Amino acid sequence: MHKIGLIIADNFQMLALSTLTVFEFANVVYGERFYQTAVWSERGGIVRSSSGIGVDSLPLTPQTVTDSWLVAGVLVPQQEQASAGIIDFLKTHARQSRRVAGVCTGAFVLAQAGLLDNRRATTHWAHAQSLKMLHPSVQLEDDRIFIIDDAIWTSAGMTAGLDMALGMVENDLGADIARQVAHRLVMNQRRSGGQTQHSEMLALGPRSDRLQSALEYARKNLRKSLTVEELADAVHVSARQLSRLFRAETGKSPAKAIEGLRLEAARLMIEQSRLSLDAIAREAGFRDRRHMREVFVRGYGIPPQSLRSGR
Repeated sequence: MHKIGLIIADNFQMLALSTLTVFEFANVVYGERFYQTAVWSERGGIVRSSSGIGVDSLPLTPQTVTDSWLVAGVLVPQQEQASAGIIDFLKTHARQSRRVAGVCTGAFVLAQAGLLDNRRATTHWAHAQSLKMLHPSVQLEDDRIFIIDDAIWTSAGMTAGLDMALGMVENDLGADIARQVAHRLVMNQRRSGGQTQHSEMLALGPRSDRLQSALEYARKNLRKSLTVEELADAVHVSARQLSRLFRAETGKSPAKAIEGLRLEAARLMIEQSRLSLDAIAREAGFRDRRHMREVFVRGYGIPPQSLRSGR
């Protein structure tokens, strides 16, 4: 039995509780109870979240033993320092556990406890610079979904905590179980730790179902030329109507929006795979490697090979 403990404090962010659901469904998929989950706080009892909802918890004691600790974040970590009791507990118990994780701004608590000193870490992009300023010894990577540095895990914004929890499941039970859990949770895309916090689909912000469907079709078929006519046929509208939708909802032409999706797909493959740049250019739908380089420099200000050489 692998014990998972989520540490919460006053004004914690409720979404941190969703990480425990990942382990609950892992038990279902695995067919037996591999994980045992519990919520803990400094003194136990009811702890109020930032939304005012109270959650019951167990008290942390010197005898408390858990395999993995997850520390919930708060909305404004710069204004809410973790209590001395929680910091002291982490300092003494972190090394006794298999791993310790900060969910979103939970990274601030780990940093207070000295667990991030000279370690790679991430947190929500909106608070990344504050973390760096308050704890300059942290090797902050502010554009990652989650980061693993030895036994210390940190994640970006709250939904990234789900990706991090899935990463733990994969680490414990294998990639196939993690994929099945993601499917059970109806997660549209399982993000790896190296993936950027930026999402091109989110940035485009399509509002209508029709445009969302067109963009999803494009994302799944980037190897194709993807003309406006093809996209329009896929969602059963005219090419003219689809072009108007793109302009009205994204402020971009269909070609520019698809170029952004190609660029994001290429960047992720460069960061996460060992495919050659020629193969990545083909998979992402660029004419060739040179065309991909031109779009990369225009979009990111750097050539694609610099991402790989910097790893």
